[in-house]
Amino acid sequence: MSARVRTGVMAVASASPAHEITQAQAKDFAKSFFDDYFSGRDESVIDRLLGAYDNAGVNARQLARPHAWYQQPHSFPAKNAAYIEQAVPLARRAAEQALARAGLDPTAVGAIVFASSTGVSTPSLDARLVQELGLSRDVARVPLWGLGCAGGSAGLARARALAVGLGKPVLVIACELCSLTFMHGDKRSANLIAVALFGDGAAAAVVAPEPWWDPSDPSGPELLGAYSRLLDDSADIMGWDLEDEGLMVRFSPKIPSLVIQLGAQLLAEAAGLIGLGPKQLQHLVFHPGGSKVLDAFEQALALEPARLRHARAVLRDHGNMSSPTVLFVLERFLADAQTRCDQPGLLLGLGPGFCAEGVLFRW
Repeated sequence: MSARVRTGVMAVASASPAHEITQAQAKDFAKSFFDDYFSGRDESVIDRLLGAYDNAGVNARQLARPHAWYQQPHSFPAKNAAYIEQAVPLARRAAEQALARAGLDPTAVGAIVFASSTGVSTPSLDARLVQELGLSRDVARVPLWGLGCAGGSAGLARARALAVGLGKPVLVIACELCSLTFMHGDKRSANLIAVALFGDGAAAAVVAPEPWWDPSDPSGPELLGAYSRLLDDSADIMGWDLEDEGLMVRFSPKIPSLVIQLGAQLLAEAAGLIGLGPKQLQHLVFHPGGSKVLDAFEQALALEPARLRHARAVLRDHGNMSSPTVLFVLERFLADAQTRCDQPGLLLGLGPGFCAEGVLFRW
């Protein structure tokens, strides 16, 4: 029997758009934009709704367009054109930095996994990125659409399988421009919360088998296995509804309670895939869906707040950027010298489906 091929992360990098908005500015925008929604409601109800901005755990977000762009309505074709225009250079910046950190010639990449759910393009944007990054034209292209916040973790999991199968490095890119999906005609509380929470960004990772990834002196964690869990009849929890103006967010307030209910089970299932108990997972690199979601994980898993400090820091500085967010967290996690202790861990994201996507690792 042949020896198991060990695979790991060679590098992670992130990129953010130039236009930043503070949470105070987002709250002021919400006060004016949702004026019709607030009309006739009790002051205590309005304060509670706007309190979402104070309690979101977000200080600032980066946006694909200047603030003034969002003051006017835009058609779905116009928003989608902006997505394509902005996503390609942003994703390219993250990918170029990841390849440089890995010290890898772009032509050595055997596959590219591209996760994005905030715009539509055929061919998928990875076709443009192959050319702009100078990847080999026979590279395997794996676009992932519709996984939302779980796209970054799913991308790493799929990259691990591809790296083993191809025997070559795999480039993972996650890029979302959540702000460009904002709908002027949507006055629901779900859109109010989305404005309080979501931002734009891109991240990339290089996943490779030996000998590119060196287990004797690793630059990033060894990837031990993948974890996926789909919940039946849960499509209403998170996703998009297609309307004339574009993609309208579907975002249920049930998500924190679901995490409290299922968090321990998800962790136990994932740990069991590599023959461990959940308490043996020393590292937890979680997608910060929001402050309440992180609170729910802490409650469900009886965690000390420090265990999710990197997730909270990314949420504070960038908001929830959907698929790339967990890779932003991974980048901070790897930059923290205190995290390296040769122990197992789990990188996890929750997304539409409703689903969990994760990767087990050692670092």
